[in-house]
Amino acid sequence: MKWSKLMIQTLREDPGDAEIDSHKLMVRAGLMKKAAGGLYTYLPLGMRVLNKVQRIVREEMDRAGAQEIVMPILQPAELWKTSGRWESMGPGMFRLKDRGAHDYALSPTAEEMVTDLVKGVVSSYRQLPVTVYQIQWKFRDEIRPRFGLMRSKEFLMKDAYSFDVSLDAADASYMAMFEAYKRVFARCGLKAYPVEADTGDIGGKFSHEFHVLADSGEDGIAFCGGCGYAANLEKAERRVAPRADAPCGEMETIPTPGAKTIDEVSKFMGVPGSAFVKSLVYLADGRPVMVCVPGDRDVNEVKLRHFLDAKKVELADFETVLRATGANAGSVGPVKPADASLRIVCDQELRGAKGCIVGANRDDHHIKNVDLDRDAKIAPGDYADLVVVRDGDICAKCGQPLAIRRGIEVGHVFKLGTKYTDAFKAVYKNDSLEERTMVMGCYGIGVSRTVQAVIEQSHDANGIVWPASVAPFQVCICLLDPDNADAAQVAAKLESELEAKGIDVIVDDRQERPGVKFKDADLIGFTVRVVVGAKGLAAGGVEVKRRCDEKSATRVVPPAEAAEAVASLLA
Repeated sequence: MKWSKLMIQTLREDPGDAEIDSHKLMVRAGLMKKAAGGLYTYLPLGMRVLNKVQRIVREEMDRAGAQEIVMPILQPAELWKTSGRWESMGPGMFRLKDRGAHDYALSPTAEEMVTDLVKGVVSSYRQLPVTVYQIQWKFRDEIRPRFGLMRSKEFLMKDAYSFDVSLDAADASYMAMFEAYKRVFARCGLKAYPVEADTGDIGGKFSHEFHVLADSGEDGIAFCGGCGYAANLEKAERRVAPRADAPCGEMETIPTPGAKTIDEVSKFMGVPGSAFVKSLVYLADGRPVMVCVPGDRDVNEVKLRHFLDAKKVELADFETVLRATGANAGSVGPVKPADASLRIVCDQELRGAKGCIVGANRDDHHIKNVDLDRDAKIAPGDYADLVVVRDGDICAKCGQPLAIRRGIEVGHVFKLGTKYTDAFKAVYKNDSLEERTMVMGCYGIGVSRTVQAVIEQSHDANGIVWPASVAPFQVCICLLDPDNADAAQVAAKLESELEAKGIDVIVDDRQERPGVKFKDADLIGFTVRVVVGAKGLAAGGVEVKRRCDEKSATRVVPPAEAAEAVASLLA
């Protein structure tokens, strides 16, 4: 492929709306161009990378026994109403009507569609297990699209769905996909770590996310160096040591005028935030509940939702807080709230806490010398791990310290159980002709996000450093003298020899200065660069260099040996 024949536009300056390196480089290297907020056009170089990632995904899905299908992007609302997600997906789902006023959604995922499909195709245990997958565009109405393909309104996704006769069989399907994902990301040149995760809107009881570690990652990941435990911050658990607080005196109510936040009350009283109990009123499926955590910690709303077995938790409104506690937010606490029936749940670290400071359920007042067991009478079963894990917390598995890193999610695997197959009555007949509900799993890879994650993990000051498996072209031949017949002949012969070996090549035949060609080659990040020029040939060779090597690693080889030299570098 000749550079002059390909639509490539490189930029010297970063785009003004790009915040992270990978987003900047995708635009500067001519891989994509912004169409609107959260929407991008993939240019020829970008499409080549996207297609290579898709090929790897397809090969590993097929290897794992999955079968490719394609389902509609436009999905009827009736399917989503059957599962209950037409309402619960909220404003993030694009909804529209056809000319007959029928409701549709632009697919953000496809559990409903695929369950309805399999229900109509599979009827016997002899047809199970079955796993199907598609690589299809998905749509989500991000409130704030950012970071390029990391959080966009339209993205390419591989989604797979397994159907089995039992939970044990479903575990085998899950592990087949889990291992396939490890191979996919390794082949893409990514170091992707599987971490325990919450199932979110998808549902189910268990899941893993695959994360690429990056300072720009939106997700926090807790890692344990002792046992290898890893989980995102929505899911991460910690262990706390039993408290041995000294007995405290009787409660004392003190005025705290104008102090509402923990920081303000802490400064007013001259004690650290850890001495306080932070009390917040939430609505769990519409019912108020008070949540108490140490004053220097934050409530983990995902953990809270699971502990309360609620579909939705949210901070209570002004009127609810006042009605439940007798005070406004900032002055509430677990000791004698106005509503004596108000349930109070506490983080596990507060079990046995004495000498605490809490809100007095009276505006601008707090109580000190609180013994939670004595004065608030928290039920033993209402203590749980309810806070966001932070750096240095103790691993719940082995007792070693946890470290917090940032990650980019590139894949997610779920054990769904029968959430969707129950809703759609997707059943099969066993060998006794009895109907049984299929057990389901689902598995997603962000194909377009994976492209950008590779760049985020593999770049330097000069541009992208592509692994050979997904580079837009594995080799760039920089032809320094396009009008020199000998140089052009050597470049053409080398291109032909490399392509015969299955190596894709681009020849930079532009009438540009060598410095421009070298900068563009480094910016785009071709895995190997070969320099062919009249002066070099007169001296007896061509220059061969891997993009990831230092300048000192440049080799000069005779033209007849160049193809083998390049192939060995790629190997």
